[in-house]
Amino acid sequence: MAKKEGRDKNRRKDWYELDLSAIVYPTLQRRDFSSVYRLSVVLKEEIRPKVLQQALDRTLPRFPTYKAAIRKGLFWRYLEPNDRPGPFVQEDVRNPCQPMYFKANNRYLIRVYYFRNRISLEAHHSLGDGTGGMCVLMTLTAVYLRMLGAAGIQNGGFVLDIDGEPEEEELEDAYMRYANAKVCPPRPGEKAYRVRGTAEPFYTLNIIDGIMSVSEVMAAAKRYQATITEYLNAVLLYALLTKQQEERRVRLRPVKIAMPVNLRRFFPSITLRNFITMIYPGVDPRLGKYTFEEIVQQVHNYMRYQLNEKLLRGDITTNAATQRNPFIRVVPLFIKDFVVRLFYTKVQDRNSSAGLTNMGALKAPEGMKPYIERFDIYMGQPFSRRTNCAIISFEDILTVNFASSIIEADVERYFFRKLVKDGIHVKIESNREI
Repeated sequence: MAKKEGRDKNRRKDWYELDLSAIVYPTLQRRDFSSVYRLSVVLKEEIRPKVLQQALDRTLPRFPTYKAAIRKGLFWRYLEPNDRPGPFVQEDVRNPCQPMYFKANNRYLIRVYYFRNRISLEAHHSLGDGTGGMCVLMTLTAVYLRMLGAAGIQNGGFVLDIDGEPEEEELEDAYMRYANAKVCPPRPGEKAYRVRGTAEPFYTLNIIDGIMSVSEVMAAAKRYQATITEYLNAVLLYALLTKQQEERRVRLRPVKIAMPVNLRRFFPSITLRNFITMIYPGVDPRLGKYTFEEIVQQVHNYMRYQLNEKLLRGDITTNAATQRNPFIRVVPLFIKDFVVRLFYTKVQDRNSSAGLTNMGALKAPEGMKPYIERFDIYMGQPFSRRTNCAIISFEDILTVNFASSIIEADVERYFFRKLVKDGIHVKIESNREI
Protein backbone atom coordinates (compact mmCIF):
# COMPACT_ATOMS: atom_id res chain seq x y z
CA MET A 1 0.00 0.00 0.00
CA ALA A 2 2.82 2.42 0.88
CA LYS A 3 4.47 1.86 -2.52
CA LYS A 4 1.18 2.54 -4.31
CA GLU A 5 0.69 5.79 -2.37
CA GLY A 6 4.24 6.82 -3.29
CA ARG A 7 3.59 6.17 -6.96
CA ASP A 8 0.32 8.13 -6.82
CA LYS A 9 2.09 11.05 -5.14
CA ASN A 10 4.78 11.12 -7.85
CA ARG A 11 2.13 10.89 -10.55
CA ARG A 12 0.27 13.89 -9.11
CA LYS A 13 3.47 15.92 -9.49
CA ASP A 14 3.43 15.20 -13.23
CA TRP A 15 0.30 17.27 -13.84
CA TYR A 16 1.02 20.91 -14.67
CA GLU A 17 -1.17 23.94 -14.94
CA LEU A 18 -0.41 25.97 -18.04
CA ASP A 19 1.90 28.88 -17.26
CA LEU A 20 0.73 32.49 -17.53
CA SER A 21 1.67 32.84 -21.22
CA ALA A 22 0.69 29.31 -22.21
CA ILE A 23 -2.95 29.94 -21.21
CA VAL A 24 -3.41 32.20 -24.25
CA TYR A 25 -1.91 30.03 -27.01
CA PRO A 26 -4.48 27.19 -27.08
CA THR A 27 -7.26 29.78 -27.00
CA LEU A 28 -6.04 31.23 -30.32
CA GLN A 29 -5.92 27.80 -31.97
CA ARG A 30 -7.87 27.56 -35.21
CA ARG A 31 -7.82 25.36 -38.31
CA ASP A 32 -5.24 27.50 -40.12
CA PHE A 33 -3.25 28.81 -37.13
CA SER A 34 -1.32 27.19 -34.34
CA SER A 35 1.24 28.79 -32.02
CA VAL A 36 4.16 26.70 -33.26
CA TYR A 37 7.80 27.80 -33.45
CA ARG A 38 10.79 26.04 -35.00
CA LEU A 39 14.42 25.75 -33.90
CA SER A 40 17.03 24.18 -36.18
CA VAL A 41 20.68 23.18 -35.89
CA VAL A 42 22.75 22.69 -39.04
CA LEU A 43 25.50 20.12 -38.52
CA LYS A 44 28.54 19.45 -40.71
CA GLU A 45 27.58 15.86 -41.57
CA GLU A 46 24.40 14.30 -42.94
CA ILE A 47 21.81 13.19 -40.38
CA ARG A 48 21.28 9.49 -39.68
CA PRO A 49 17.52 9.21 -38.98
CA LYS A 50 17.56 5.92 -37.05
CA VAL A 51 20.21 7.21 -34.64
CA LEU A 52 18.31 10.49 -34.30
CA GLN A 53 15.15 8.56 -33.32
CA GLN A 54 17.08 6.61 -30.70
CA ALA A 55 18.52 9.85 -29.35
CA LEU A 56 15.03 11.40 -29.18
CA ASP A 57 13.67 8.38 -27.29
CA ARG A 58 16.46 8.74 -24.73
CA THR A 59 16.24 12.54 -24.45
CA LEU A 60 12.56 13.42 -24.21
CA PRO A 61 11.81 11.78 -20.81
CA ARG A 62 14.25 14.31 -19.29
CA PHE A 63 11.75 17.05 -20.25
CA PRO A 64 8.40 16.13 -18.64
CA THR A 65 6.65 19.34 -19.75
CA TYR A 66 7.55 18.51 -23.38
CA LYS A 67 6.71 14.81 -23.12
CA ALA A 68 3.15 15.87 -22.41
CA ALA A 69 -0.34 16.20 -23.84
CA ILE A 70 -2.72 19.10 -23.35
CA ARG A 71 -6.09 18.46 -21.73
CA LYS A 72 -9.14 20.62 -21.17
CA GLY A 73 -10.92 20.93 -17.85
CA LEU A 74 -14.04 22.87 -16.90
CA PHE A 75 -12.13 26.02 -15.95
CA TRP A 76 -8.54 25.64 -17.26
CA ARG A 77 -6.36 23.59 -19.58
CA TYR A 78 -3.46 21.62 -18.21
CA LEU A 79 -0.58 19.34 -19.27
CA GLU A 80 -0.57 15.63 -18.46
CA PRO A 81 2.17 13.00 -18.92
CA ASN A 82 2.18 11.42 -22.38
CA ASP A 83 3.44 7.84 -22.51
CA ARG A 84 2.05 7.07 -25.96
CA PRO A 85 4.47 5.94 -28.71
CA GLY A 86 6.38 8.79 -30.31
CA PRO A 87 7.05 11.42 -31.28
CA PHE A 88 8.61 9.97 -34.42
CA VAL A 89 11.41 11.58 -36.41
CA GLN A 90 10.20 12.65 -39.86
CA GLU A 91 11.79 13.83 -43.10
CA ASP A 92 11.40 17.59 -43.33
CA VAL A 93 8.51 19.32 -45.10
CA ARG A 94 8.45 22.28 -47.48
CA ASN A 95 6.17 24.40 -45.29
CA PRO A 96 7.27 24.29 -41.64
CA CYS A 97 5.33 25.19 -38.47
CA GLN A 98 2.08 23.63 -39.66
CA PRO A 99 -0.82 23.59 -37.16
CA MET A 100 -0.62 21.15 -34.27
CA TYR A 101 -3.99 19.65 -33.53
CA PHE A 102 -4.12 18.57 -29.91
CA LYS A 103 -5.49 15.07 -30.60
CA ALA A 104 -3.16 14.28 -33.52
CA ASN A 105 0.39 12.86 -33.43
CA ASN A 106 -0.49 10.72 -30.39
CA ARG A 107 -1.20 14.03 -28.61
CA TYR A 108 2.45 15.13 -28.71
CA LEU A 109 2.98 18.87 -29.14
CA ILE A 110 6.46 18.61 -30.59
CA ARG A 111 7.83 17.40 -33.93
CA VAL A 112 11.39 16.49 -34.90
CA TYR A 113 12.45 16.70 -38.56
CA TYR A 114 15.66 16.04 -40.46
CA PHE A 115 16.88 17.14 -43.89
CA ARG A 116 20.42 16.49 -45.10
CA ASN A 117 22.54 17.87 -42.23
CA ARG A 118 19.74 19.75 -40.43
CA ILE A 119 17.80 18.76 -37.30
CA SER A 120 14.64 20.78 -36.61
CA LEU A 121 12.45 20.87 -33.52
CA GLU A 122 8.95 22.31 -33.70
CA ALA A 123 7.08 22.92 -30.46
CA HIS A 124 3.72 24.35 -29.48
CA HIS A 125 4.14 27.53 -27.43
CA SER A 126 1.92 26.14 -24.67
CA LEU A 127 4.88 23.92 -23.65
CA GLY A 128 7.50 26.63 -23.37
CA ASP A 129 9.36 29.45 -25.08
CA GLY A 130 12.45 29.40 -27.30
CA THR A 131 14.83 29.01 -24.36
CA GLY A 132 13.11 25.84 -23.19
CA GLY A 133 12.86 24.54 -26.75
CA MET A 134 16.56 25.22 -27.34
CA CYS A 135 17.41 23.14 -24.27
CA VAL A 136 15.48 20.23 -25.80
CA LEU A 137 17.11 20.65 -29.23
CA MET A 138 20.66 21.10 -27.91
CA THR A 139 20.37 18.18 -25.48
CA LEU A 140 18.93 16.00 -28.26
CA THR A 141 21.78 17.00 -30.59
CA ALA A 142 24.40 16.30 -27.93
CA VAL A 143 22.94 12.81 -27.27
CA TYR A 144 22.79 12.15 -31.04
CA LEU A 145 26.44 13.17 -31.55
CA ARG A 146 27.60 11.10 -28.56
CA MET A 147 25.85 8.05 -30.03
CA LEU A 148 27.90 8.62 -33.19
CA GLY A 149 31.12 8.63 -31.19
CA ALA A 150 31.58 12.26 -30.06
CA ALA A 151 32.51 11.35 -26.50
CA GLY A 152 33.97 14.75 -25.58
CA ILE A 153 30.66 16.64 -25.34
CA GLN A 154 30.06 17.77 -21.78
CA ASN A 155 26.77 18.82 -20.20
CA GLY A 156 26.29 22.51 -19.52
CA GLY A 157 24.32 25.53 -20.70
CA PHE A 158 21.56 24.36 -23.03
CA VAL A 159 22.79 20.74 -22.84
CA LEU A 160 21.21 19.03 -19.84
CA ASP A 161 22.03 15.69 -18.23
CA ILE A 162 19.48 13.15 -19.52
CA ASP A 163 20.29 10.82 -16.63
CA GLY A 164 19.47 13.46 -14.03
CA GLU A 165 16.10 14.39 -12.58
CA PRO A 166 14.56 17.75 -13.57
CA GLU A 167 15.00 20.45 -10.97
CA GLU A 168 11.78 21.80 -9.51
CA GLU A 169 12.52 25.30 -10.81
CA GLU A 170 12.78 23.98 -14.39
CA LEU A 171 9.08 23.08 -14.24
CA GLU A 172 7.70 26.12 -12.41
CA ASP A 173 5.51 28.94 -13.66
CA ALA A 174 8.16 31.60 -12.98
CA TYR A 175 5.74 34.43 -13.73
CA MET A 176 3.85 33.84 -10.51
CA ARG A 177 7.03 34.03 -8.43
CA TYR A 178 7.82 37.54 -9.64
CA ALA A 179 4.31 38.99 -10.12
CA ASN A 180 4.54 40.98 -6.89
CA ALA A 181 4.63 44.66 -7.83
CA LYS A 182 2.28 46.83 -5.77
CA VAL A 183 0.64 48.30 -8.87
CA CYS A 184 -0.60 46.94 -12.20
CA PRO A 185 0.57 49.44 -14.86
CA PRO A 186 -1.95 50.07 -17.65
CA ARG A 187 -1.25 49.04 -21.22
CA PRO A 188 -1.72 52.05 -23.46
CA GLY A 189 -1.93 50.98 -27.08
CA GLU A 190 -2.92 52.32 -30.46
CA LYS A 191 -3.67 50.48 -33.66
CA ALA A 192 -0.43 50.09 -35.61
CA TYR A 193 0.25 50.01 -39.33
CA ARG A 194 -0.48 46.62 -40.90
CA VAL A 195 1.06 45.37 -44.12
CA ARG A 196 -1.45 44.78 -46.88
CA GLY A 197 -0.68 41.52 -48.59
CA THR A 198 -2.16 38.71 -50.63
CA ALA A 199 -2.81 35.65 -48.50
CA GLU A 200 -1.07 32.44 -49.52
CA PRO A 201 -3.11 29.23 -49.86
CA PHE A 202 -3.59 27.12 -46.75
CA TYR A 203 -1.10 26.20 -45.26
CA THR A 204 1.82 27.94 -46.98
CA LEU A 205 4.62 29.54 -44.96
CA ASN A 206 7.13 31.57 -46.91
CA ILE A 207 10.64 31.44 -45.48
CA ILE A 208 13.46 33.86 -46.30
CA ASP A 209 16.78 33.39 -44.49
CA GLY A 210 19.56 35.94 -44.46
CA ILE A 211 22.95 34.53 -43.42
CA MET A 212 25.69 37.01 -42.52
CA SER A 213 28.74 37.67 -40.40
CA VAL A 214 28.30 38.67 -36.75
CA SER A 215 31.38 40.89 -36.96
CA GLU A 216 29.99 42.79 -39.97
CA VAL A 217 26.62 43.34 -38.29
CA MET A 218 28.34 44.43 -35.08
CA ALA A 219 30.50 46.90 -36.99
CA ALA A 220 27.42 48.40 -38.67
CA ALA A 221 25.59 48.65 -35.34
CA LYS A 222 28.59 50.37 -33.73
CA ARG A 223 28.59 53.02 -36.45
CA TYR A 224 25.11 53.98 -35.21
CA GLN A 225 26.16 53.62 -31.54
CA ALA A 226 23.68 50.78 -31.06
CA THR A 227 23.63 47.12 -30.06
CA ILE A 228 22.94 44.45 -32.67
CA THR A 229 19.37 44.03 -31.37
CA GLU A 230 18.71 47.79 -31.49
CA TYR A 231 20.21 48.06 -34.96
CA LEU A 232 18.21 45.16 -36.46
CA ASN A 233 15.01 46.45 -34.83
CA ALA A 234 15.68 49.81 -36.47
CA VAL A 235 16.28 48.16 -39.86
CA LEU A 236 12.94 46.34 -39.63
CA LEU A 237 11.15 49.56 -38.61
CA TYR A 238 12.82 51.30 -41.56
CA ALA A 239 11.58 48.56 -43.92
CA LEU A 240 8.01 48.83 -42.55
CA LEU A 241 8.04 52.63 -42.82
CA THR A 242 9.26 52.36 -46.41
CA LYS A 243 6.46 49.91 -47.20
CA GLN A 244 3.81 52.19 -45.66
CA GLN A 245 5.10 55.20 -47.62
CA GLU A 246 5.07 53.15 -50.83
CA GLU A 247 1.38 52.36 -50.33
CA ARG A 248 0.58 56.10 -50.31
CA ARG A 249 -2.05 55.74 -47.62
CA VAL A 250 -4.26 58.70 -46.84
CA ARG A 251 -3.89 58.02 -43.13
CA LEU A 252 -0.53 57.05 -41.68
CA ARG A 253 -0.30 54.87 -38.59
CA PRO A 254 2.45 54.21 -36.02
CA VAL A 255 4.87 51.43 -36.96
CA LYS A 256 5.61 49.11 -34.03
CA ILE A 257 7.35 45.79 -33.53
CA ALA A 258 6.20 43.12 -31.08
CA MET A 259 9.42 41.94 -29.46
CA PRO A 260 9.56 39.12 -26.87
CA VAL A 261 11.92 39.73 -23.95
CA ASN A 262 13.54 36.79 -22.16
CA LEU A 263 12.76 37.54 -18.51
CA ARG A 264 15.50 35.17 -17.35
CA ARG A 265 17.93 38.00 -18.09
CA PHE A 266 16.31 40.11 -15.35
CA PHE A 267 14.87 37.59 -12.87
CA PRO A 268 16.79 34.52 -11.66
CA SER A 269 15.06 31.47 -13.15
CA ILE A 270 15.95 28.21 -14.88
CA THR A 271 12.39 27.42 -15.95
CA LEU A 272 12.02 25.56 -19.24
CA ARG A 273 8.49 26.85 -19.64
CA ASN A 274 7.39 30.25 -20.97
CA PHE A 275 9.04 33.20 -19.26
CA ILE A 276 8.82 36.10 -21.68
CA THR A 277 6.97 39.38 -22.00
CA MET A 278 6.41 41.73 -24.92
CA ILE A 279 7.73 45.22 -25.58
CA TYR A 280 6.86 47.39 -28.59
CA PRO A 281 9.64 49.60 -30.00
CA GLY A 282 8.31 51.85 -32.74
CA VAL A 283 8.08 55.23 -34.45
CA ASP A 284 5.13 57.42 -35.42
CA PRO A 285 5.47 58.85 -38.97
CA ARG A 286 2.60 61.28 -38.27
CA LEU A 287 5.12 63.30 -36.24
CA GLY A 288 7.37 63.79 -39.25
CA LYS A 289 9.80 61.97 -41.49
CA TYR A 290 12.43 59.91 -39.67
CA THR A 291 15.99 59.43 -40.88
CA PHE A 292 17.49 56.01 -40.19
CA GLU A 293 19.74 57.54 -37.56
CA GLU A 294 16.67 58.91 -35.78
CA ILE A 295 14.98 55.50 -35.90
CA VAL A 296 18.05 53.90 -34.30
CA GLN A 297 18.11 56.58 -31.59
CA GLN A 298 14.40 56.11 -30.92
CA VAL A 299 14.83 52.34 -30.52
CA HIS A 300 17.95 52.81 -28.38
CA ASN A 301 16.20 55.18 -25.96
CA TYR A 302 13.08 53.00 -25.80
CA MET A 303 15.12 49.89 -24.96
CA ARG A 304 17.15 51.70 -22.31
CA TYR A 305 13.97 52.94 -20.62
CA GLN A 306 11.84 49.81 -20.96
CA LEU A 307 14.26 46.99 -20.19
CA ASN A 308 14.68 47.15 -16.44
CA GLU A 309 13.59 44.94 -13.58
CA LYS A 310 11.05 47.42 -12.14
CA LEU A 311 8.99 48.01 -15.28
CA LEU A 312 9.15 44.34 -16.29
CA ARG A 313 7.97 43.27 -12.83
CA GLY A 314 5.01 45.63 -13.21
CA ASP A 315 4.20 44.11 -16.59
CA ILE A 316 4.30 40.58 -15.14
CA THR A 317 2.00 41.69 -12.31
CA THR A 318 -0.49 43.17 -14.78
CA ASN A 319 -0.51 39.88 -16.70
CA ALA A 320 -1.01 37.84 -13.54
CA ALA A 321 -3.82 40.00 -12.13
CA THR A 322 -6.46 38.39 -14.36
CA GLN A 323 -5.46 34.84 -13.51
CA ARG A 324 -5.44 35.62 -9.78
CA ASN A 325 -8.90 37.15 -9.85
CA PRO A 326 -11.11 34.68 -7.90
CA PHE A 327 -14.17 35.50 -10.00
CA ILE A 328 -12.38 34.89 -13.32
CA ARG A 329 -10.92 31.62 -12.05
CA VAL A 330 -14.40 30.09 -11.76
CA VAL A 331 -15.65 31.34 -15.13
CA PRO A 332 -16.13 28.34 -17.47
CA LEU A 333 -13.34 27.78 -19.98
CA PHE A 334 -15.47 28.35 -23.08
CA ILE A 335 -16.32 31.86 -21.88
CA LYS A 336 -12.67 32.59 -21.09
CA ASP A 337 -11.73 31.39 -24.58
CA PHE A 338 -14.29 33.66 -26.23
CA VAL A 339 -13.19 36.77 -24.31
CA VAL A 340 -9.44 36.17 -24.78
CA ARG A 341 -9.83 35.45 -28.49
CA LEU A 342 -11.95 38.58 -28.97
CA PHE A 343 -9.45 40.76 -27.06
CA TYR A 344 -6.45 39.37 -28.96
CA THR A 345 -8.10 39.76 -32.36
CA LYS A 346 -9.53 43.25 -31.79
CA VAL A 347 -6.79 44.77 -29.60
CA GLN A 348 -3.58 42.84 -28.96
CA ASP A 349 -2.85 41.67 -32.50
CA ARG A 350 -3.40 45.18 -33.88
CA ASN A 351 -0.79 46.73 -31.58
CA SER A 352 2.15 45.77 -33.80
CA SER A 353 3.19 45.82 -37.45
CA ALA A 354 5.53 42.81 -37.28
CA GLY A 355 7.18 40.48 -34.81
CA LEU A 356 10.89 40.26 -34.05
CA THR A 357 12.71 37.99 -31.62
CA ASN A 358 16.45 37.74 -31.00
CA MET A 359 17.80 34.70 -29.14
CA GLY A 360 21.22 36.34 -29.19
CA ALA A 361 24.59 34.59 -29.33
CA LEU A 362 24.10 30.89 -28.68
CA LYS A 363 26.78 29.06 -26.72
CA ALA A 364 27.48 25.35 -27.04
CA PRO A 365 29.84 23.10 -25.03
CA GLU A 366 33.39 23.22 -26.41
CA GLY A 367 33.29 19.57 -27.43
CA MET A 368 30.15 20.20 -29.48
CA LYS A 369 31.26 23.27 -31.45
CA PRO A 370 33.28 21.44 -34.16
CA TYR A 371 30.15 19.57 -35.27
CA ILE A 372 27.89 22.63 -35.66
CA GLU A 373 27.66 24.99 -38.61
CA ARG A 374 24.83 27.32 -37.57
CA PHE A 375 21.36 27.66 -35.99
CA ASP A 376 18.01 28.92 -37.30
CA ILE A 377 14.88 30.05 -35.47
CA TYR A 378 11.39 30.72 -36.85
CA MET A 379 8.54 32.39 -34.98
CA GLY A 380 6.13 30.45 -37.17
CA GLN A 381 2.85 31.32 -38.81
CA PRO A 382 1.74 34.91 -38.05
CA PHE A 383 -1.73 35.20 -36.54
CA SER A 384 -2.66 37.77 -39.21
CA ARG A 385 -1.23 38.85 -42.57
CA ARG A 386 2.25 40.09 -41.76
CA THR A 387 5.82 38.90 -41.43
CA ASN A 388 7.69 37.62 -38.39
CA CYS A 389 11.44 37.96 -38.00
CA ALA A 390 13.72 35.86 -35.78
CA ILE A 391 17.45 36.28 -35.16
CA ILE A 392 20.08 33.94 -33.75
CA SER A 393 23.86 33.74 -33.94
CA PHE A 394 26.55 31.13 -33.36
CA GLU A 395 30.26 31.90 -33.50
CA ASP A 396 30.54 34.39 -36.43
CA ILE A 397 27.36 33.34 -38.26
CA LEU A 398 24.19 35.37 -37.69
CA THR A 399 20.93 34.33 -39.33
CA VAL A 400 17.83 36.45 -39.80
CA ASN A 401 14.83 34.19 -40.49
CA PHE A 402 11.62 35.71 -41.90
CA ALA A 403 8.35 33.74 -41.91
CA SER A 404 5.31 35.09 -43.72
CA SER A 405 1.95 33.86 -45.00
CA ILE A 406 1.57 36.54 -47.72
CA ILE A 407 2.84 36.51 -51.30
CA GLU A 408 4.52 39.93 -51.22
CA ALA A 409 8.06 40.10 -49.81
CA ASP A 410 8.57 43.86 -49.93
CA VAL A 411 9.38 44.25 -46.22
CA GLU A 412 12.02 41.51 -46.38
CA ARG A 413 13.52 43.07 -49.53
CA TYR A 414 13.79 46.53 -47.97
CA PHE A 415 15.27 44.96 -44.82
CA PHE A 416 18.10 43.12 -46.59
CA ARG A 417 18.78 46.00 -48.99
CA LYS A 418 19.43 48.25 -46.01
CA LEU A 419 21.86 45.72 -44.52
CA VAL A 420 23.76 45.49 -47.83
CA LYS A 421 23.83 49.30 -48.06
CA ASP A 422 25.44 49.35 -44.61
CA GLY A 423 28.26 47.08 -45.84
CA ILE A 424 26.93 43.70 -44.64
CA HIS A 425 27.31 40.74 -47.00
CA VAL A 426 24.09 38.69 -46.97
CA LYS A 427 23.50 35.21 -48.34
CA ILE A 428 19.81 34.54 -49.03
CA GLU A 429 18.07 31.16 -48.78
CA SER A 430 14.33 30.60 -49.25
CA ASN A 431 11.60 28.02 -49.77
CA ARG A 432 9.69 30.42 -52.02
CA GLU A 433 9.02 29.69 -55.67
CA ILE A 434 11.22 31.92 -57.84
